[in-house]
Amino acid sequence: MAASSSRFIVVDPKDRVPAHLHGAVIAIGNFDGIHRGHQSVLALARDIAKSENRPALVMTFEPHPRSFFKPETPVFRLTPPSLKAKIVEQLGFDGIIVVPFNRQLATTSAEDFVSQILLDKLKSGHVVTGYNFHFGARRAGTPAFLQQAGQKHGFGVTTVPSFNDEDAEPVSSSRVRAALENSAASEAAGLLGYRWMVEGIVREGKKLGRTLGFPTANLEMPEANRLANGIYAVRLRRASGIIHDGVASFGRRPTFDNGAELLETFVFDFDHDLYNEEVTVSLFGYLRSEEKFDTVDDLIEQMKRDEAEARVLLQGAKPLTRLDEKLNF
Repeated sequence: MAASSSRFIVVDPKDRVPAHLHGAVIAIGNFDGIHRGHQSVLALARDIAKSENRPALVMTFEPHPRSFFKPETPVFRLTPPSLKAKIVEQLGFDGIIVVPFNRQLATTSAEDFVSQILLDKLKSGHVVTGYNFHFGARRAGTPAFLQQAGQKHGFGVTTVPSFNDEDAEPVSSSRVRAALENSAASEAAGLLGYRWMVEGIVREGKKLGRTLGFPTANLEMPEANRLANGIYAVRLRRASGIIHDGVASFGRRPTFDNGAELLETFVFDFDHDLYNEEVTVSLFGYLRSEEKFDTVDDLIEQMKRDEAEARVLLQGAKPLTRLDEKLNF
């Protein structure tokens, strides 16, 4: 991922935006995954900002509204807030506003959302949303309502139609989640326009990999994660920006303890530990399912084959898009 720009800011939603961001073009949505459909909304917002010489901001919400309304069924999140901010920055925006989705926001009327948030706090000059974005209590804020509010209060409004893939199917976060749940990492990447990423702090584990000659950097995954268990060709990016190729296992280690799910990444040609470092792991390809081996020697032989296959896959990998190049190459 390219180095952060000093101009990019995370706007505290409790405050009014800084004066230099007044009149911004603001793209609004959940944007979980920032897939190609989301990118079509963001690209148009960025283009409008450039043509009108305005700042460009993204507004999103945490937690996901579905998690607020149905906490018993948590959502498999594709991009947590910190990762979403990094992707938004790479897309050329000046900042991101992460609005807490709580009872107060859920009961705010559509009229008050416009007057209190878009106008009073954010001083919006132009708002861009997807065709299916709704806001306000009882989802009363429809695209048509927003258009009327813009005409009444003097800010621009642009609604972006559905974005379809090469098979004329709408691109959605649900499709990305389904692909990841079904071992289709490459399909997920095609929908996202970049390789899907996991971000976290490397934790010290039982060091089973080290005893096998394959030391790993271990990341705990969120409870709602639904990534298919298995072996993946990956790239690991350190906070310094250094990228390492590797192979990762996501699962419960059935040959040993069948314990809690971990993403365990063996970094190629690297002999230092990464404990307590924040890293990002990108999935470049699904190699095979997780298996229980009869002997440790059988497991080691398979791990050697996995390493060889991952090296070949990663050596031939090409950027899918300009965004993928910035994030993973």
